[in-house]
Formats: sequence, structure tokens, C-alpha cells
Amino acid sequence: MNQTKQKYKLSNDFIFKKVFAQDENNSELIDLLEAILDIKIKKVEVKNPELPKNAMDEKASILDIKAYVNDDTIIDIELQVKNEYNITERSILYLSKLVAGQMEVGEDYIKLKKSVSIIILLFNYFETNTYHNIAHMKFEKTKEEKYVEMGYKEEQEIAIPKLEMHFIELPKFVKKNGGTKTKLEQWLWLISGREDEIKMAEKENVQLKKASEKLDKMNLTESERELYEARELGLYFQQIGLANAEEHGYQEGQLQERKKYVQKLLKKNMSDKEIMDLVEIDKKELEKLKQELKEK
Repeated sequence: MNQTKQKYKLSNDFIFKKVFAQDENNSELIDLLEAILDIKIKKVEVKNPELPKNAMDEKASILDIKAYVNDDTIIDIELQVKNEYNITERSILYLSKLVAGQMEVGEDYIKLKKSVSIIILLFNYFETNTYHNIAHMKFEKTKEEKYVEMGYKEEQEIAIPKLEMHFIELPKFVKKNGGTKTKLEQWLWLISGREDEIKMAEKENVQLKKASEKLDKMNLTESERELYEARELGLYFQQIGLANAEEHGYQEGQLQERKKYVQKLLKKNMSDKEIMDLVEIDKKELEKLKQELKEK
């Protein structure tokens, strides 16, 4: 019997890193970064292509991509799949690590590369009317009582040009329902998984088509498939939650889904702690589900 081959989601942070962090995929990563940063990129060197040892723990590991761009910029790009209400603090930490990680004791500060943090959000976060927010450290507007005539027709606006943050909110992009004219639109449709728009984007962007074909042909090992499912499950249960299911009136259906996935994880010989972290339930609820499964 022929089985339909699973197409993995680029919106899964494990798949995102698998597609863009490998050396042979640099042409796709270059195209994506050119779309986001609006610059011409000659080369990209990924600094962390490997997966973290704790990648199975969806809550603990960060599947980001760090890379040098054109020898003068270092970037960190991450797909943030769920809202933990800490994006502002998280982005500060990312940017600080990019800066601090460049310097050895006694080195000249002038050697610091430009540091850019890019976070693609699968949820809306900022109170802005754009899906692509670009942030810099800027000077406040000059106050009249502190004005000094220095002859500048236009005052410097950006205080530290070597620091930059990009936030892309995917739901806002989808709500706009725009076309596929720009590279950024093309890539965001691929991440969003909208098939009609992806087909249009593939006709206009060779690198995107390569990435899309990799998703179609991608074969994961058993351990990689478990990791993919674990990341998906973590997001799934974070989004619905048992209380959320009750609130929206579809408790029974969600409970059945919960039981099904707990059973699946138990068959994989995962520990109670791993299951509780992934499904986000407490020990008492897990034991209740295990008992119900035994009685079937």
C-alpha cells in the first residue's frame, strides 16, 4: 500500500535549522538573509550547524542559526514558535551575546563586527502596523532647552549603527495577504506553508524552489522524526492547554488528543519528566492518563 509521504513544516524550528544551517544550503540562507536585511551578500559562514544535545527538550533548547555575513557582520536568526511573553528581553540577550562573544581580553573594540538579531515570530507581539519591525538604538529627539547650534542640517539619528534587530510577525504578514513580488514575501509564504502562494513564489525564486524541494524530499531518521514531533507537540500543547480546551468548549476532543500523544510518548520509553515537559502537564494528571491507558 502506498503511503503519502509526509511534508515537513518549515515553521518547525528543527526543520528550519536543518534546511538553512547546513553548508550545502548556504545559497538558500543567503537569499533569505538578503530578503530580510535588504543587502547584497557575497558569503555566509554558519557557526553552529549542529543540533544542541538537549534538542529533545523543546523548552530548554534554542535552535537558532549563528553566521558570519560578508566578514563584517554576525547574525543570529531564530524561529520563535510560541509566545513566552519575553521577546524584548530575549532579543536583548541574543544581541548582547553576539557582541560579547566576538571579543577576547585586550582586543581593540574597533574590530567589533556589526551584530544583527533576527527573530521570526509565529505569533503577533508588537503594537505596530507592520509585519517587519527593524529596531536600532536611537538618540531621543533634541529638546529645545538642550539645543546647541553646531551647524548640522540633519542630526545623527542612529546612536550605534553596529546594533540591529529584526522582528517578523508571521500572522500579520498572512493577514495582509500580499503577493510574491519581493524576496521577503516569497520566503514568508514558504514558512507560512500556504501552497498556492508557494507555487507562485517557486516560479520567481530559484533558491526558494530549492528549499521547497528539500522539504518535499526530506527523509528524517527515526531520532530526527522524534525530535520533529517533540517540537510540534510542545507547541501544540502550549497552544491549546487543558484549561484552554475547556474554555473553548471542545474539552473531550482535546483530551483524546492528549491521551493519544501521551501514549505515543510512553511507547518511545520517554521518562515522566520528558513527557510532562513536552505535554506540559503535572505528575498527577500524567499518572491519571497512564492509568486510563492501562485500563483500555
